[in-house]
Amino acid sequence: MSWFRLRAWGIVASVTLSLFTPAWADDDTVVFAVVSDVPKDRSRVSAKALLDGAVSDLKLLPGDTILGNPVWRTLEVCHALKLEGMKMGDGFKVSTARVLDASMLPMALQGYAGDCLIKKAVDIAPLAD
Repeated sequence: MSWFRLRAWGIVASVTLSLFTPAWADDDTVVFAVVSDVPKDRSRVSAKALLDGAVSDLKLLPGDTILGNPVWRTLEVCHALKLEGMKMGDGFKVSTARVLDASMLPMALQGYAGDCLIKKAVDIAPLAD
């Protein structure tokens, strides 16, 4: 019977700890974003972002490790991103960033990304001649 009691206490303990896990894991928020303007200042990048189920304009504020990343330094308009970090008063503090293909974005951002890429192509195509 002691094995049964030990197993029961283990289940109770794991269920109890799982109730507190969301409070610990809620520090980082996942946000999908599309760079909306040509980034002149890499420390404040304008983007359309899907945050809390709604698309809004957001300033991306990279941390020191992100700011030194070669991918972040070559960021261009229309780049699709998956970001983790924290929402702050004036923007979103980025702790991790991953560049995505526009087709991997949530549906709410795919239309904006497609329009952005078409506009970018139309603006650049006349310069290629």
